[in-house]
Amino acid sequence: MTSDDGAQHGRAERGRAARLRRRWDRESAGYDRAFTAAERRMFPGVRERLCALAEGRTLEVAVGTGLNLEHLPPAVTARPDGYVGVDQSAGMLDVARSRAARLGLGIDPDADLRVGDAQALDLPDAAFDTVVCTFSLCGIADERAALAEMTRVLRPGGLLLLADHVASSAWPVRALQALADAVSVPLAGEHFRRRPMRWVLDRGLAIEEHARTRAGVVELVAARVPATVRGVSR
Repeated sequence: MTSDDGAQHGRAERGRAARLRRRWDRESAGYDRAFTAAERRMFPGVRERLCALAEGRTLEVAVGTGLNLEHLPPAVTARPDGYVGVDQSAGMLDVARSRAARLGLGIDPDADLRVGDAQALDLPDAAFDTVVCTFSLCGIADERAALAEMTRVLRPGGLLLLADHVASSAWPVRALQALADAVSVPLAGEHFRRRPMRWVLDRGLAIEEHARTRAGVVELVAARVPATVRGVSR
């Protein structure tokens, strides 16, 4: 690829990212109603089960409208500087700030809920005890970069908590997912066949909890960064 090609590709990617941000901004007001209905049918209890594992200072990547806030332990959301949430969409964050205020959490809506890029977090190394990301890696352009950033900001021995829809363990469902990807990836940046678990295993994180449900379409992972390593490179 020439430098001109690279520059053109970079402009195209930035334009695509901006288009997707605008889409999430537009959909933020009705997101909870649509997503929670689907969640009750497809993966009930996954969010509650995963978030309950958070400990210490916690970062949530792609916080969206803040659906996880009520499921995180009070020890995380009640103490000053105990929680930070980032998202690419200002519209989604506005909803999350309203939710945090309604729940009476000890979260500073401006300082603790902020615009950020999961693929390049504006946060220091080894700053968090837990990183949470639920049902969002499927919509991040470079999920490997995002996972590398999540582990970078974890302290030695820190906990990575992931839940997402992934490539099914049943081949007929995977075939349907491939068809869905052909439409959803170019139109909405939504991937149905990723497996972040493979990245986690390749990087040597210690699996503490792992489960797959609904024909393997939904996967939950709790993994700990080695105590002797400050972050994990991709």
